[in-house]
Amino acid sequence: MNENIDKEGIKEQIVTIAMNVFSKFGFKKTTLDDIAESLGKGKSSIYYYFKSKEEIYKEVIKKEADLLRNEIYEKVINRDIDPREKLRDYVLIRMRFLRELVNFNEALRNDYLKNFAFVDKIRERYDKEEHEVIEGILREGRDKDIFVVDETNFAAMAFVTAMKGFEIPLFIKQELSVEDLEEQLDAMLHILFYGLVKK
Repeated sequence: MNENIDKEGIKEQIVTIAMNVFSKFGFKKTTLDDIAESLGKGKSSIYYYFKSKEEIYKEVIKKEADLLRNEIYEKVINRDIDPREKLRDYVLIRMRFLRELVNFNEALRNDYLKNFAFVDKIRERYDKEEHEVIEGILREGRDKDIFVVDETNFAAMAFVTAMKGFEIPLFIKQELSVEDLEEQLDAMLHILFYGLVKK
């Protein structure tokens, strides 16, 4: 039993160190030697726990995805707040956290990682969960008579698409600061909540 606990503890240590190494060099440029050096161990000791760099990366991505999921549930979904505030908080927390989760971000965006089946599965799961979260917030707002939306599935799809539009300047071009993001987000939410047409 203790041996299993120790083994899991060492695996977790390898994943945590690897998370920083992958963040620094990216998946392509990182080698097992880089990870072993950061751990202060030989490469052969890593092979005892993981078969390949890809296997370690998979665990890193899963860990970062869990960190994001936990943050969103703790700070948005599980809070009893106005659905308008929930939508705003969801987007801000998601954007801020994604900016910090370099490896998860790389897995979501870089085409060369599409060759790995586990990356596709993680992307699919993330997209599905995101759609469900947004639709849940929209449904809650409709049920509380705050949002006038009949088709929450379509509205969630439109919202997610608009939200992903912010990712290009925020992550790829690094042009948009988090403060600018908040300002643009408020403008987008104003249109979403109040529409474009004068009443």
